[in-house]
Amino acid sequence: MTGKQLIVQVRPDGTVHAETIGMYGNECLDYIAVLENMLDAETTASSFTEAYGQVAAEQETAAQNWDGTR
Repeated sequence: MTGKQLIVQVRPDGTVHAETIGMYGNECLDYIAVLENMLDAETTASSFTEAYGQVAAEQETAAQNWDGTR
């Protein structure tokens, strides 16, 4: 399993692109907030990866199976 990563690119025009890897659900938003604070910047555009929705499906499955039923 890959560890958590925050990949940050500072482009020649001064804009910053950040991508999270190994994070699921809202967890990634915490890292983006830290990055905004460090750079004294504001997110102007964002999108969620497939991993964002993956945690909701896993949690739903776990909730259905906690008592051994499906």
